Amino acid sequence: MKKIILCLVLFQCFGCAELQQVVNNLPQGGVVNNTEIANGLRQALEIGIDKQVSKLTETDGFYKNELVKIILPQELQKVDKTLRDIGLSNLADEGLKILNRAAEDAVKEATPIFVSAVKGITFNDAKNILLGADNAATVYLTNNTQTELYNKFSPVIKNSFEKVGADQIWNQLITRYNNIPFISPVNPDLTDYVTQEALVGVYTMIALEEKEIRTKTSSRTTDILRRVFALQD
Repeated sequence: MKKIILCLVLFQCFGCAELQQVVNNLPQGGVVNNTEIANGLRQALEIGIDKQVSKLTETDGFYKNELVKIILPQELQKVDKTLRDIGLSNLADEGLKILNRAAEDAVKEATPIFVSAVKGITFNDAKNILLGADNAATVYLTNNTQTELYNKFSPVIKNSFEKVGADQIWNQLITRYNNIPFISPVNPDLTDYVTQEALVGVYTMIALEEKEIRTKTSSRTTDILRRVFALQD
């Protein structure tokens, strides 16, 4: 145990060569090389995608998941309230649901792109995040993939709006709202908004699984996960 604690201290202080000498001296099969550390973090993220993000692609994956449910943007909060006040609650409910349906559809199509981004994690990245916060790997992934994923998600969201009829429903909602006397018209960019929210949902679910793996040994379901994350216990 003392050797492991010492390893953690040195992890933060030395470069790859010195770190390798330390981890190579861990007893009883505890040797973890550079490649294994990087692969362990990649595997944790891949499990998060497979186990948690896949849930978002199901019907109501966003809509009935309070962690990631897409609510109306601030600009449209007044639209929702006004429509309900004049007896159009059903239309307002359908408009909210359709935003979440578009996100569910988009994540289904874009997840393979996200998975490929995980492969870019190097050992130099891994050594800096292994001993970080419970969501350190997810934060790294967010910082390094968000722009690219946005560019991939956005056209999928746009197509999804057309596919599930969101564009027509929201055109009706916004048109009806804008036609109410003495109302300031709104014209929100719903594609951008739902794209941003879909990305938040994806990263939220990955962070959830990463925290499980970091904090619960029972969630480390493979040998490499047990070996690598034992270094940060």
